[in-house]
Amino acid sequence: MKPVVRFAPSPTGRIHVGNLRPALLNWLFARRDGGCFILRFDDTDVARSKEEYVEGIRDDLRWLSLDWDREVRQSERFARYGEIVEALKRAGRLYPCYETPEELERRRKRQLARGLPPVYDRAALALTAEARAKLEAEGRAPHWRFLLEERTVAWDDLIRGAQTIEAASLSDPVLVREDGTYLYTLPSVVDDADFGVTHVIRGEDHVANTGVQIQLFEAIGAPPPAFGHHNLLVGTDGQALSKRLGSLSIGSFREAGLEPLAVLSYSATIGTSNAVAPYKSLTELAGLFDFAKLSRAPARFDINELQALNARLLQALPYGEVKERLSAAGIAGDEAFWETVRPNLTVFDDVRDWWHVVTGPVEPRIEAPELLATARDLLPPEPWGSGSWSEWTDAVKNATGAKGKALFHPLRLALTGRADGPELKRLLPLIGRAKAAARLSGQSA
Repeated sequence: MKPVVRFAPSPTGRIHVGNLRPALLNWLFARRDGGCFILRFDDTDVARSKEEYVEGIRDDLRWLSLDWDREVRQSERFARYGEIVEALKRAGRLYPCYETPEELERRRKRQLARGLPPVYDRAALALTAEARAKLEAEGRAPHWRFLLEERTVAWDDLIRGAQTIEAASLSDPVLVREDGTYLYTLPSVVDDADFGVTHVIRGEDHVANTGVQIQLFEAIGAPPPAFGHHNLLVGTDGQALSKRLGSLSIGSFREAGLEPLAVLSYSATIGTSNAVAPYKSLTELAGLFDFAKLSRAPARFDINELQALNARLLQALPYGEVKERLSAAGIAGDEAFWETVRPNLTVFDDVRDWWHVVTGPVEPRIEAPELLATARDLLPPEPWGSGSWSEWTDAVKNATGAKGKALFHPLRLALTGRADGPELKRLLPLIGRAKAAARLSGQSA
């Protein structure tokens, strides 16, 4: 059976590295097995959901090349959720409760003080019709709880293995608020059932919800999907990233010039047995995907490691794969230019700096002017090739006695205005004799 999976962001903000992980794992699984990937906007919170975030999430997924086969918006399905609510009421699985948040909090504290678990005591089930009518006459509107069957719920987790939840240890969850709006659980389960979702892959912080959701699937007459709960991200200090995700948005990665494939390679391999390395394509990453490779330990996210991975990816790209990007950036550099500068790139936009070094004008940094004057006089005639640098510097060394750093550092500062960079034996022919001579003379060229 081909899998049907979903990524379900709430459009109350942009995608960050924390929710990229479930999006990517679901996508890789679906594409590996020829399945269906659904993008579902959980926008039942009408007040906080914004259209700009809907479009921003789409843009982020497109930038990452994570395409989707179907798009769904929960805000367009309220009538369907209402049908399910009425069916659950008729079946006696959804019951009205009238406690205020303050009353529930006092009750919770009393239970804790007595050494009891703070589980809802189902007091509302004992209310008579007259008592309910009186509460409503006082202006109280009910919230609606799902009546759990007090039994063990078991499932074979795709990642964590055999799991059980004792439903008797849980409070009956609220599915509908006093104002008639829905909490996450009900729309999510109804959508998964209606759209034939076969696998739910999400973070391990949802494990406790699974027992409730399995019972809700059964209550509406739908087979539960398979569940897989992956490890969560932590920082280099081992602490959860939850409070720092705002600075780790996909948009921020894009603005920093990171390559989409570097972000994907890193997100797909941290916290797995696969090597953290730059992979050539999403197809290659999909071929590597395996639930058995996901670790139970937290996945450690390190922005420095991601940036280093980005550099490795760029430095391995052949000219044919960047030719059009160079042209779009206004760089007329050929393969020789790309092969010369790519070992020094951390982000693609760095090529602009090196193109400027080649084409000028560059303000030279003058150190050892007598050495530079000799070097200028000994510049060989063009055309220059791969051996021109060695011939020239050998001549300068013989004439001045300078060698090593004392020879090469002043030449680099004058020719490029920088203390480090690409190999000068490859860069010099790109700069050309006229610019090299001017820079050695201290002139901007």
